[in-house]
Amino acid sequence: MTGVESFLQGGSEARIEPEVDPRSEAIPDPPLESLEELRKLDMKNSGKVNGAPEKKQKQKKQSPTETTEIDVSKLDIRVGVITKAWLHEEADKLFCEEIDIGEEGGPRQIASGLRAHYNLEDLEGQRVLVLANLKSRKLVGFPSHGMVLCASSDGKVSFVEPPEGAEVGERVFVDGFEGEPATENQILKKKMLDVVFPDLKTNGDGIATYKGVPLSTSAGPCKPTLPNAEVA
Repeated sequence: MTGVESFLQGGSEARIEPEVDPRSEAIPDPPLESLEELRKLDMKNSGKVNGAPEKKQKQKKQSPTETTEIDVSKLDIRVGVITKAWLHEEADKLFCEEIDIGEEGGPRQIASGLRAHYNLEDLEGQRVLVLANLKSRKLVGFPSHGMVLCASSDGKVSFVEPPEGAEVGERVFVDGFEGEPATENQILKKKMLDVVFPDLKTNGDGIATYKGVPLSTSAGPCKPTLPNAEVA
């Protein structure tokens, strides 16, 4: 006979004596005085209150704070070569170019406002640096995907060129600023160009630098261009 049965048959003076639970769980102390108390205890142990499941509070996971520093490593600058160029039909300042930066999908189409500084025949075969992780946008109807880096000073504009021996498609780096490039959306959303470009300049020797450190490839730093100029 169980303790509960003894209580039901023995009246109000009967008490349930503690027994050893087969699961090695402690029997309630003081002993239960009624069947109702036993039912409540069972409900509590099974996660229910008044027959309804007990709600558990969800613990919110705190995501680590993102501390992404914006520097030149966020830019995906690639060695490229212009394989084809033509005049934009509707914009008298724009060249339309196809530039090989080593991608499997073929050359990038990029528009550059350089007609005041270069002749069309100067472009094909020109080696350049291409900022590749920019979203494609239409320039007077022409889909341009990327931009060519140039130095500019006192109204003069000149390509920032990779050194001889730099492989087409290789990524340009700056010592001390290592990291994976940002996505096209991150570049736009976080306005990274506004943060990085002010520190892109040529030094007195015409070498393109970021915070004074040269932009380099496996073949060495970029070729000299306009000295003490802005780069964009």
